[in-house]
Amino acid sequence: MGLGLLALAFNNIDLDEVWEEMKNADYSWILASMVVALGSHWFRALRWNQLINQLNYKTKTSSTFYAVMTGYMANLALPRLGEVSRCAVLSKKDNIPFNALFGTVIAERVFDLIVLIIILLAVVLYQIKLIGGFINDVILKPLLGTYAGNFTAILIIATSSIILIIIGIFVFRRLRPWLKSSPLYSKIEVFLDGLWDGIKSIGQLENKWKFFFNTFMIWFLYLIMLMLPFYSFEETSILGIIDGMTVLTIGSLGIVAPVPGGIGSYHFIITELFTQLFDIPASAAIAYATTNHAAQTVLNLVAGGIGYILLILSKSKPLNEKPQEDQE
Repeated sequence: MGLGLLALAFNNIDLDEVWEEMKNADYSWILASMVVALGSHWFRALRWNQLINQLNYKTKTSSTFYAVMTGYMANLALPRLGEVSRCAVLSKKDNIPFNALFGTVIAERVFDLIVLIIILLAVVLYQIKLIGGFINDVILKPLLGTYAGNFTAILIIATSSIILIIIGIFVFRRLRPWLKSSPLYSKIEVFLDGLWDGIKSIGQLENKWKFFFNTFMIWFLYLIMLMLPFYSFEETSILGIIDGMTVLTIGSLGIVAPVPGGIGSYHFIITELFTQLFDIPASAAIAYATTNHAAQTVLNLVAGGIGYILLILSKSKPLNEKPQEDQE
C-alpha cells in the first residue's frame, strides 16, 4: 500500500525538477527541524513519565525518552509496533508491568487523537471552503469509496457497528460465568485490569496542568518541526502559520495511516495538499515531502537505535520502587 501511494505521489512528476529542488534546498532548516523533533519527543517522554509515576512506579525521564525513540524506530518496520516496543523495553528495564505501561500509552494516544480532532476541526472550520472539498476528494473517497459524502450510507454503517458491539457485549455477559472457569480468562482479566489502570491514569493525575503543558509543547514543537523545512525551498517559504497548522493536521493522517513510517501515504497527502490548496508546484511539493520525511526517518532510526542500545547497557531494576514523593 505504501509503495503504491509513493508511486502515485511521484506519478507524472518530472524527477529532474525534483532533483533540482533538492539540490538547491537549504538543509540547515531541515537540520533545525530534526533538533526540534527531538525536543517534542522529550516532552512526550516527560508526559509519559508523569502517567507512569501516577501508577506508583518510578522511572527516569531518560529511560522513557530512550523507550519512546525505540518505539519510533520500531514503527519504521511495522505500523503501531512502536507502542508495543516502547512498553516492552521499558518494562524489562525498570521492571514495570507491561499491561500498565500499555494502558498509559493507549491513554496517551486517545488524548492525542482528541487533540488532533480538535485542531483539525478548527482548521477546517476556519478554511471550510478551501479544505472541505480537499478532505472529501483526497482522503475520504479513497478510504470510503462511493460512501464518501453519502450521509445515509455512513449512518447505516455506524448504526450497524454500534448494534454489533451491543450484541457482542450481551453475548459476553451471558458467557462470562462459563468463561471464568478458564485459566486463560483469569490471565486476560489481570491484563485488562492493568490496562484499565493505565488508561485511568490521566483522570487521576494530581498535576493535570503539567500534563496539558507537556501536551501543548508536543504539538507546538510538531508545528515548528514541519514549518522550518518550508524555508528550505523557495516555493514553500511563502507558507504561514495557518498553512502550517493545515499541514500538521492533514499531514498527520498520512503518518498514522497503516503503512510503515507513513511512507507513501505522507508523500501523497502532502503533495496533494501543497498542489491543490497552496498552488505549490508538484516538484517542490514532493521535494519537501521527501526531504522532510527522510530527515525524520533518519532521526528516528539513529536516535531509536542509540536509545535501544543505552537501555540494554543500563542496569535493570530488580524491583521497581514507588516514586520518592509517594514514599514520604
